[in-house]
Amino acid sequence: MLKKRLRTPLEEGEIKQLRLGDIVYLRGEVYTARDKAHHRIREYENAGREKEIPIKKGSVIYHCGPLVQRSKDNGEWEIIAAGPTTSARMDETTPKVIEKLGIRGIIGKGGMDTPAREAMRKCGCVYFSMPGGAAVLAATRIKAVKAVYWEDLGMAEAVWHLLVEDFGPLVVSIDANGNSLYEKIEEEARSGVIATSQSVIAK
Repeated sequence: MLKKRLRTPLEEGEIKQLRLGDIVYLRGEVYTARDKAHHRIREYENAGREKEIPIKKGSVIYHCGPLVQRSKDNGEWEIIAAGPTTSARMDETTPKVIEKLGIRGIIGKGGMDTPAREAMRKCGCVYFSMPGGAAVLAATRIKAVKAVYWEDLGMAEAVWHLLVEDFGPLVVSIDANGNSLYEKIEEEARSGVIATSQSVIAK
């Protein structure tokens, strides 16, 4: 298990060097996007309006609906809490979003299904797990809100363009080959149960 500090936008070469279980801290730009944002991205693509999609190609997407407020000092947006959303909610739309925008990294919790993993393998993208219950910690690693897009979707569903520093710890849970840490742990758990059962029977 390695600890790495990477700067966005992520390069395909460094993405492919990441292994399951590696700990990563990100520096640079990250975009939040949840259910409604993913659906709008697909709608814009289908309507030939790709240039209006605010997320840059090759970016990192964070499955997050942040808690925000306006600063009393300067009126700028502040992120109060930024915990991860369950990524399975975006399973249906994620493959096309990865392919069309060349997404290099996704941050969330709970992992993603086989089609999303296949899109990651095909396009050179990894999935980072953000520890649950770390919403306030995550917010402290967000240094600025560069912009907010699609506010009509609601504050939690809008796309927040964030500048982050040492954002993590993030665990590489799906690598660029589509391998899943979740699946690996499940297989090991099943093997352990089977081995234990066989040992009990043998006795």
